[in-house]
Amino acid sequence: MHHLVRSLAMTVLAVCCSAALASPQADQAPHGKLPGWAVPQAYKLAFKVDPALQTFSGTTTIKVDLKQASDYLWLDGRDLSVSKVTITDAVGKIYDGKYVAVAPNEGVSRIDFGSTLQPQSLTLTIDYTAPLNQQLQGLYKVSHASVPYAMTQMEPISARFAFPGFDEPGFKTPYDISLTIPSDLAAVANTKQLSETAAGDKWKTLTFAQTKPLPTYLVAFAVGPWDIVNGPDIAPDEYRSDVLPLRGIAAHGEGHRMQHVLSETPSIIHTLENYYGFGYPFGKLDLLAAPDFSAGAMENPGLVTFRDWLLLLDPDSPAKYVRGSFNVTAHELAHQWTGDTVTLAWWDDLWLNEAFATWMQQKVTMKVHPEYRADLDRITAAQEAMQNDSLVSARKIRQPITGNGDIETAFDAITYRKGAAVLGMFEGYVGEDVYQKGMRAYIQAHKFGNATADDLVGAVATAANQGETFKHAFNSFLDQSGVPYVRTTLEQKGGKTIVHLSQSRYLPVGSAGDAKREWGIPLCVRYGAADGSKVKCEMFDKPSGTIELTDASNPTWVMPNAYARGYYRFSLTKPEWTALTQHVASLSDTEQLAYADGIDAGFRHGELNAGDALAALKPLAGAGTREVVVAPLDTVAWIYRNEAQTDAQRAKIVDWVKNAYLPRMEQLGYQRKQGEADGDSILRTTLAHALALDFKLPQVRAALLKQGDAALTKKADGHLDLAAADPDLLGDSLAVAVQERGKPAVDALIAEIPQTTDPAQRNAMLAGLAAADTSELADQARNFALTKQVKVGEMAAILRGGRDTPAAREALWHWFTGHYDQVIARTGSFASGVLPRLVGGGGCSKAEADRLQAYFEPRLKDVTGADRGLAQTREQTLLCAALKAKQDPAAILR
Repeated sequence: MHHLVRSLAMTVLAVCCSAALASPQADQAPHGKLPGWAVPQAYKLAFKVDPALQTFSGTTTIKVDLKQASDYLWLDGRDLSVSKVTITDAVGKIYDGKYVAVAPNEGVSRIDFGSTLQPQSLTLTIDYTAPLNQQLQGLYKVSHASVPYAMTQMEPISARFAFPGFDEPGFKTPYDISLTIPSDLAAVANTKQLSETAAGDKWKTLTFAQTKPLPTYLVAFAVGPWDIVNGPDIAPDEYRSDVLPLRGIAAHGEGHRMQHVLSETPSIIHTLENYYGFGYPFGKLDLLAAPDFSAGAMENPGLVTFRDWLLLLDPDSPAKYVRGSFNVTAHELAHQWTGDTVTLAWWDDLWLNEAFATWMQQKVTMKVHPEYRADLDRITAAQEAMQNDSLVSARKIRQPITGNGDIETAFDAITYRKGAAVLGMFEGYVGEDVYQKGMRAYIQAHKFGNATADDLVGAVATAANQGETFKHAFNSFLDQSGVPYVRTTLEQKGGKTIVHLSQSRYLPVGSAGDAKREWGIPLCVRYGAADGSKVKCEMFDKPSGTIELTDASNPTWVMPNAYARGYYRFSLTKPEWTALTQHVASLSDTEQLAYADGIDAGFRHGELNAGDALAALKPLAGAGTREVVVAPLDTVAWIYRNEAQTDAQRAKIVDWVKNAYLPRMEQLGYQRKQGEADGDSILRTTLAHALALDFKLPQVRAALLKQGDAALTKKADGHLDLAAADPDLLGDSLAVAVQERGKPAVDALIAEIPQTTDPAQRNAMLAGLAAADTSELADQARNFALTKQVKVGEMAAILRGGRDTPAAREALWHWFTGHYDQVIARTGSFASGVLPRLVGGGGCSKAEADRLQAYFEPRLKDVTGADRGLAQTREQTLLCAALKAKQDPAAILR
């Protein structure tokens, strides 16, 4: 419908508006979408780039379909110094144009033609110079071992920093890219290099093959003294007839560390091709380890970019990095189909990119590395999204976009994790094979074009022979925020067992939201039967209803989220909770995770007190599955930090944690064992962090301090002996050392970080600095974060520390408000949406919420996207305070 409306509007305008049009005023600049009466058809992008310089130059040539008579058109360009614009009309006549930066803060500009031109095909040629960006946006400059590199990050709306164009996803065109660079450097781009020619003294020009149709945000290239290493070629299969060449791109001297990820990549590509029934279409595949990066990774077709620690791996790399490398690679390569081949039409459907890549990554991981248990990752990720989705200020999956700030803040847990959970829930409802049929049809119908939510939902509904009821149910999760809360009550009546159901919106204690809301929920209930348990499923799309539990035992028990597929929370009566707790060991590990979330939800809703929660969660700590073992920790840590008031109460919780987890920690030990499962390595890391830093168990702190001291010892070459600690525990060992040894440890880390290029070791040292627990040392670490010795993408690793106590948050607040301008200057607009959480996260009082609001409210006009971050952080702070006031701390001792 959207495209039809746009087409009709353009037809009317072309007929009625052939008279000369005066150039509009600045306040008439489009905010959001550009008008549809000037549409790009193809780009030629020529750049001259030397990473050692502060600026670059470019010539952008755009073929434009002008659909109505006009003497101007709108496009996007930001921080560009344009020296010349020419317009060539359909018969070859050339006009001198003028480039006007109309809304510089948004990057909206105008090309004035000088006279009115009738509807036709035009060619715009724009010569310009621009700074190499310092905030990881557009074409930006980074360094590795003091050597400069230049690379791109265009998503979501940063292409306008690199070249003038139509910077929104609905415009997909082919691109011809050429790069003029110093002769001793290398460059890569989305497509294969076709030629290299000399371009004057010490310069050369590289020309690349034309791309498939892409939106601006997927254009990518990189310039520098890169190591370029070949990976295994990806063999043809039934969906792709050509060999797919695979390469790794890394900073000079780092290429040898790419072999692990390159060895894993062919299996990911084949799995995706087999699922979609559609071969990888982009000709070649390079994976680039970026020396600094604003995101985790970026799905640019043909040139996928990553934070370096995800790709630069050694045999002793932390297990969480090795597993994370596979998961993130699978996510970005899934995007080659959902996002790159088929692209969202507008940013309100970002979930069509990110939720699908998250969901598909989990399917790929389950097939290639089933031991990674991506099925459990999906559940824990969904539960993390539910925490955010419980806020009145939460986004919808399909959130209307009203400005650039909405675009920049759309990359959140709702888009990625809730979206993936909803996809998995409806996949479970119609069946995996049917769902795959719908997905294949969706890709084929929209390949190399754009799609909307209706296109996807319709494709799945058609494949499943489902009608409007199914579409309404699916859309009920896309078009409204919130988590369904399913209340259940058991009744034995006339020899039958009936479960009564009602649904509302889940809201924590203290929420000002309206709980009256309905969804179409694919609901499954597991219940006790004579031979174990049975499952009953139905589409629950009314405010209330009943399900008869056939052959239920008497008495029985119910688990209202069988398989844990459902994106909803559930509530039981106290007797039903008791019965379910008695049978929790018989639940699958997926259902045990849903049980843990149900306990946490009941606690935060005010139905369970701290004593209830601690008792109900205790059985999970002895489970056999890592994800289940650690599931209680967040709830217990909240009670410890925010509710326990007396030494006796704090001691009770520490004893709970010690009894539940210390034996497992000691069984694992403090060093990785030869050949151990990576799940054990990750469990060691999780438990060591919680026990040493959250609950401060002396035994665990002593073991980590020993490793931290060893790591802080200087070797003969003057460097710290970071390899002396277990690689999985290095960050936590340094954190304990900073807290125990104080300034000497902080000074040592600050001296070492600039001399270290290894990304895993840098991350560990940053984690050590973030743990500083006196205001003086924390300030020293934060001041260091503002220097160029810390990369822009690393700053948050330090700044998010120091918030576990009111005194620590007070110190962080004082520092941040005193250094606000410096933080903004380094991070830029892409990070602005998270600033309120960065400084205010973890707050638990009305006073903290009020000061956050008072500080940021007058600054919102200058910091795009911070309004949502402010609303959510303030609400979280008030909810924490309300839950704290609701609870009776004495319940901890009962």
